Amino acid sequence: MSRVSAAWTQVRTAARRHLPAERLRASAGRLPAGLLRRLRPHYPRPGVDGRRRWIPSWRQSLCGFLLVVGLLTGAVTIAYSQTDIPEDLNSFATQQDNVFYWSDGSKMSRTGWVSRQDMPLEKVPEDVRWAVLAAENAGFYDDPGISISGMTRALTRMVGGGDTQGGSTITQQYVKNVYLSQNQTMSRKFTEMLLALKVDEKFSKDEILEGYLNTSWFGRGTYGIQRAAQAYYGKEATDLNASEGAFLASLLKGAGQYDPALGPKNHERAVARWAWTLDRMVEIGKLSPAERATYKNFPEPTQATGGRTDLSGQRGYLVELAKAYVTGKGKISEAEFDRGGYQIYTTFDKKKTEALEAAVRKARKKLSPKDRKSDTYVKTGATTVGPDGRIIAVYGGPGFLKQGFNESNAVTVPAGSAFTPFVYAAALNDGIARDRSGVRYPVTPYSTYNGQNKASVMTPEGPYWDRNGKIVRAKNDGGLSWGENVTLRQAMVHSVNGPFLQLGMDVGLDRVRRHALQAGLLPSSLGSQVPAFALGNSTPSAIRMASAYGTFAAGGRHTDPYSVLKVTRNGERLPLPEVRTRRVYGADVAREVTESLRAVVEEGTGQAARSTGLVPAGKTGTTPDNRAAWFIGSAGEETTAVVLYRMDLRKLALMPLDGTAGTAGDELGNPLPADIWRDYSERFTLR
Repeated sequence: MSRVSAAWTQVRTAARRHLPAERLRASAGRLPAGLLRRLRPHYPRPGVDGRRRWIPSWRQSLCGFLLVVGLLTGAVTIAYSQTDIPEDLNSFATQQDNVFYWSDGSKMSRTGWVSRQDMPLEKVPEDVRWAVLAAENAGFYDDPGISISGMTRALTRMVGGGDTQGGSTITQQYVKNVYLSQNQTMSRKFTEMLLALKVDEKFSKDEILEGYLNTSWFGRGTYGIQRAAQAYYGKEATDLNASEGAFLASLLKGAGQYDPALGPKNHERAVARWAWTLDRMVEIGKLSPAERATYKNFPEPTQATGGRTDLSGQRGYLVELAKAYVTGKGKISEAEFDRGGYQIYTTFDKKKTEALEAAVRKARKKLSPKDRKSDTYVKTGATTVGPDGRIIAVYGGPGFLKQGFNESNAVTVPAGSAFTPFVYAAALNDGIARDRSGVRYPVTPYSTYNGQNKASVMTPEGPYWDRNGKIVRAKNDGGLSWGENVTLRQAMVHSVNGPFLQLGMDVGLDRVRRHALQAGLLPSSLGSQVPAFALGNSTPSAIRMASAYGTFAAGGRHTDPYSVLKVTRNGERLPLPEVRTRRVYGADVAREVTESLRAVVEEGTGQAARSTGLVPAGKTGTTPDNRAAWFIGSAGEETTAVVLYRMDLRKLALMPLDGTAGTAGDELGNPLPADIWRDYSERFTLR
């Protein structure tokens, strides 16, 4: 080993052992004098006169350049090794919106702060993908995630006082979208470059392109190619062609400059960029000249944004019902649902929902809160349910944005005498027991009961006493007495309370309860099992009442109400519970109840629902304290329930309907529910 090598070895060893500086200098002092002179920088240059002595020689310049390159390379290498791909994406990069559709497939509404939904890359047409690549990064599949020439241009702009935009590959733009802020700084640009290299190494090119297409801003409040396709062309991304894709690609340069809806200059720029992109596709071999020739005219986008959140009017109520069904029945938590990406295809019929709202608004014109105190706080809920359980139309209130409380789904309003068909059906199905022997006797529509006002309610042991020690007596509407031998059909037609109060006791309130549950009422809405149970101390919603009455219209078969036909997430269908129909009543029982309900409209308390051409079967509903008025009926296969009540939502307390809409102060019920039902049903039942 030479003396020089031995000396350098000694220096390195001492340095590694953290020797004091004095010993290092002593070790260096033993080096040959000629070597030390060569190692010294010799600057300013010796032997050179004037200003030239301050100008580095080519050797010094080369050494300086190599030193800078080495230091930069080392710094970048260290930074690269210490850079990790973040586990958490930007919130908007994962946030999507949910889209709700009417039963005919047209868009009803969307929810979510971000208008974005993922679209798998394989579902984006190849021509559209290459339109984006041609416009933004034609060499995407060959680059390492960054572009040296592009970065140089960006650095040149920055050094020259410009911003750092431009020069980014699609990988870099994707990194900026999902991991970084949009701040244009040198440090952010440097981090972007390192992350782009990492991302390119970890993910496939197709994965990066898919992420880029799903997170890029396209204007009109939209992120991602799917929402852009809907916002600008009213179609799915899967249906775009190369020409439309070329226009959407131009928006990536800045939607504020290329959206034609924002002015003539924008339109001019958009057309130029569109044509350039198509020509660029031909240049890189991704579009044939013949195909290019077919795209002569600029594909004008629509003026509508298509990305608006709309919960106004009845839509908000419908959205809430559908969401509740999906999160309650579809094994999707509310947190998952709120992250978005779902397409919810509902059962709601747009035209019938609008018609139901129109019928309610027409009837409510009879209310005058300024003139009558009894017209204040009047609520109206209405629902149409199909024979297979589909919720077809809903009126939930004056508008979701005005009042979030859904009046059709209220479970604080007593059913009153609208509950009696379930008592009647239970009796026809199970018969009655007159004593404790266990023997049950059949009941027919012509079985007679005491219809006198204030008739005592009897048990096998004698009169029924309440908790206050008083005999429970039936109170008929208006205090009318109908004689001691009123048939059950007559009692149904004229809404005579006494017979049904006693019938409930004879059937057994537990059996009546079971039949009500089987018909579709919820356990939580059923009242206490006292004699008043038979006269509707339960508080079912209009939705549930329509569904339960629909059991009679469907021949005794019941399907629980549902509001969603199917749910998909980014194109993949998600499981929903199977819709099952079960037999609740025999066909003969359902037929008899339906015939009795038809007679209610033809000659009884429901005559306000009569209309030329309609053959309705329905029932009015009143309560002893006049705090609710109902009409539930069918005119064909569908069943509609309408309820009217007064409630101050701040107190959630029911108030009497006495005098509402100009009715007599002592008149039970109200004609408005039947009016609404008739006006609405005439629109679709009459042919």
